[in-house]
Amino acid sequence: MNHRNKRRQLGRNSSQRKALFRSLCVSLITHSCIKTTVPKAKELRHYIEPLVNLAKTDSMHHRRQAFDYLRDKDAVTRLFEIIGPASANRQGGYTRVLKAGFRASDAAPVAYIQLVDMMQVS
Repeated sequence: MNHRNKRRQLGRNSSQRKALFRSLCVSLITHSCIKTTVPKAKELRHYIEPLVNLAKTDSMHHRRQAFDYLRDKDAVTRLFEIIGPASANRQGGYTRVLKAGFRASDAAPVAYIQLVDMMQVS
């Protein structure tokens, strides 16, 4: 039974899943828009939104918390210097998922996930 287990497993164990979402978060912070499958994009929102929330107030403690998850100094710098101030007036909903049809190789549903306030800045 799958009671009280909210997150998607995506056919991976916990360490693989953590590495996958860490990599997707770094890619999204770096590029502001990435293309991935719909379930991964929807699940990525649960990981990236708290990081953007941290970045709204720039402090050493928040930077260390973000680095503890991301493990990428350039991504943390971009998160706090560009993304955080750009979304400072927004109360939530920092990401947008746009469905983009199906992948040709395996017919998996794909989507673009993008940071909402970063599309005019980038």
